[in-house]
Amino acid sequence: MGLEEMPPAGRDGHFAPVRVNDTLTLDFMTVDDPVGVHLAFDVDPDTFDRILARLREAGVPYGSHPAQPDNGRIDHPLCPRGLFFVDAVRNLYEVMSPA
Repeated sequence: MGLEEMPPAGRDGHFAPVRVNDTLTLDFMTVDDPVGVHLAFDVDPDTFDRILARLREAGVPYGSHPAQPDNGRIDHPLCPRGLFFVDAVRNLYEVMSPA
């Protein structure tokens, strides 16, 4: 999504920190058998457009519903524009925009 990936953290470097903004960093923990989680982001329209463009450029499937994260649509059921996509370890990302 164009977020800044920071150097590994934690005692054994088992966290992959990703800076969301000046006050929020998500630390993804590396594990042998990952279980996906749902991460939702409310973003402004310009940020949504940039994320959508990055997904398209990278060939990442996206969709308008958590049960269909690959239908290629952005008509989210709860907001004017939104999408879902899944990463390699089954995390479900949701990106929503008010316009």
